[in-house]
Amino acid sequence: MDRIIYEVSKFADEARALIESEFNSVWLTGEISNLATPASGHLYFSLKDDHAQVRCAMFRNRHRPIHQTIANGDAVLLSGKASIYTPRGDFQVIVDYIEPAGEGELRRRYDLLRKKLEGEGLFDPSLKKPIPDLPKRISVITSSSGAALQDILVTLARRFPLADVTHLPVSVQGENAVPEIVTAFELIEKIPKFDVVVLARGGGSLEDLWAFNEEAVVRAIHACRSPVVTGIGHETDVTLADFAADLRAPTPTAAAESVSPDYKMLAKDVSNFQTAILDAMQSSVQLFSQRVDNASSRLRHPRVRLNHQQQLLVNFERRLQNLLRHTLDSDRNTLDNFEKRLMNRSPDETLKFQSDQTTGFAKFLHQQIKTQLQLNEKSLDVLAAKLKTLDPTATLARGFSIIRTKNDERIVRSAEQLKKGATVIAQFGKGTATANVETVDFGNPGRKD
Repeated sequence: MDRIIYEVSKFADEARALIESEFNSVWLTGEISNLATPASGHLYFSLKDDHAQVRCAMFRNRHRPIHQTIANGDAVLLSGKASIYTPRGDFQVIVDYIEPAGEGELRRRYDLLRKKLEGEGLFDPSLKKPIPDLPKRISVITSSSGAALQDILVTLARRFPLADVTHLPVSVQGENAVPEIVTAFELIEKIPKFDVVVLARGGGSLEDLWAFNEEAVVRAIHACRSPVVTGIGHETDVTLADFAADLRAPTPTAAAESVSPDYKMLAKDVSNFQTAILDAMQSSVQLFSQRVDNASSRLRHPRVRLNHQQQLLVNFERRLQNLLRHTLDSDRNTLDNFEKRLMNRSPDETLKFQSDQTTGFAKFLHQQIKTQLQLNEKSLDVLAAKLKTLDPTATLARGFSIIRTKNDERIVRSAEQLKKGATVIAQFGKGTATANVETVDFGNPGRKD
C-alpha cells in the first residue's frame, strides 16, 4: 500500500476545505468566554458548554448593534461555518449571526404568526386606510410613564396645537400589556370619535416589544375603524403590529409628525395660494386686454362695437378687482382666525390643565390619607379599651387582691402552695398587707393543715 505524504500546509488546506464543505452552515448554542475585541473591530471568543469549547471569530462587516453588548458568560445562539485557521491549525467557527439565547424561539413564533396572519389578509396593502390631512381628534395609546408620551405630546403641540389629543394609558410590556392594549382599542370602537389613533412605545429588546407581536393586538389594530399609525421602538424594530397598521413610523416622534400638519407650512401655503390667485387674475386681465386690442386693430368700423367691447373690458376689470379684493379679505380673515385659535391652544394652556389635574389628585390623596388616619385612630381607641379591661390593677380596684409568698414572692393560685405558719403578702388596689397563715383548707372535707 502506497503511503500518501502531505506537506503540512497542503494537509491543512485540504482539511479546511473538507470541513467547510461538510459544515458550511451550522447553528450552535453555548456560553461566551475568552472574549477579545481588538482595534480591528473583529470579535474573537470561545463558545463552550460543560464538556467542550470551540473557537469563534466574527468579522467587523457582520456586526449588528447587539454584538457590541455581548460579554463573557452570556448564553447565545449563533450560526456560521466550520473552518480551520491554517497558520496555527486551529479549528474554529466563522460566525455570521448571533443573538441572545431565547430570542431564537421568539423569532420562530414571530415568523409563524406572521405567515398565518399574512395568509388571512391582515397585512393586505389594499386595506390600508388613508391618514387624514387635518385630524381634529387624535387618540394616543402608550404608557403614562414612558418618554414616548412626552415626545408625542411635545411634537403635536409644536406642529398642530389645534388637535384635540386623548391619551389612553396602557402597559407596553409585561403580562398586562396585551389585555390593556386590546381594551384601549375596544374603547375606541365604542366611542368612534377619533380621526386617527397612534400606538407607540420606546425601543427595547425583542422580549420588551413582544406585546406588539401578539395575535390579539394585531387583530385589534386590523379591526379598528379609525386609521392606526404605529411608532414602536427604533428604525430597526419591526413588529407584527407595524404590518397591521395603516402607517408605520420608525419612532414615536415620527408617528406624531406623520399625523400632524405643520401649521407654519399651512400658513405659508395660504400665502402662496393668495399670490397664485392674484397672478392668475392679472394674467387673465392682460390676456383679455390683448385680445380686445387685437380685435380693435382689425375692426376699425364700426366704432360703436369697439366702444362696447371697451366697456365690457372695464366692467370685467372691475369685477376681477372686486373678486380679488373679496378673496384677499376672506383669506386674511381666515388667517387671522387661524392665528387666534393657535394662540388659544398654546402649549402653556395644556401644561396648566395638566398641572390642575395633578393638584386635584394631590388633594384627593391628602383627603384619603386623612380619612385612613382617622379610622386607624378609632381602631387604636378600641384596642386600648380592650387592653385596659385586661389590666390587673383594674381588677384589684374592683375589690380583688393578689396573694404572694413572702420568701420568693410567687403568686398563690392554690391553697396547696401554703402551709400553716407561712407568711404571705396581700396586694390590694391601694397598698399591701402582710399576714401569717393559721389554717389551710384544701377544699376537701376533713383535710386541713
